[in-house]
Amino acid sequence: MDLTSKKPSRKLIRQARNERGPRTYEAAEIQTLLNAAEPNMKAMILLGINCGFGQTDLANLTSSAVDFDKNMIDYPRQKTAVQRRCPIWPETAEALQSVIKNRPTPKSELDMDIIFITKYGHRWVRESETEKRSWTDAVQLQFGKLSRNLDLHKPRFGFYTLRHTFETIAGESADQVAVDFIMGHARDDMSSIYRERIGLERLQKIVHHVHDWVFPPKDSET
Repeated sequence: MDLTSKKPSRKLIRQARNERGPRTYEAAEIQTLLNAAEPNMKAMILLGINCGFGQTDLANLTSSAVDFDKNMIDYPRQKTAVQRRCPIWPETAEALQSVIKNRPTPKSELDMDIIFITKYGHRWVRESETEKRSWTDAVQLQFGKLSRNLDLHKPRFGFYTLRHTFETIAGESADQVAVDFIMGHARDDMSSIYRERIGLERLQKIVHHVHDWVFPPKDSET
């Protein structure tokens, strides 16, 4: 038996995380990122903190998954195939509409409904066309450049940190079931199997809570 291949225990993993400290952005840092981001990245950052979207979630998001009349995204998470719904903020809806309006023409017919398309006509996260399988993650590349330009780059921090931040702040609402539904988490327990829906008011409460954390109401700042 090769002992060197054994995975570290959960205790050791938790200890390492405790030593590294929290992996979340502060609200002021997110505002700084948003103010400096170009339109595509601004919309991506908003989806990251509004709905807990990761890079692949963004790369595969279609226009048909977004209902701008209801400001709602109904979009199964590709990684887990778990259904997820997320009410989107007015800021997020406005940013998405701007991206769609100015979107470059996709090179592939398969990408005609994809919202985020690079200036080269590709998805922002895609598999290489070479024999050796590899992935191009333009979301992380551009986010990394932005955070470094703003002196916000930190070890282990990246675009996915927005998902960590959403989970952390949304969890303060004390409705973890609704948070999991927005995040697309696959719990695979009996409650998740039997649960058929989550009330819209619960989902809205989550995203309103995170919104007020990122953009504090004026009366709370005095």
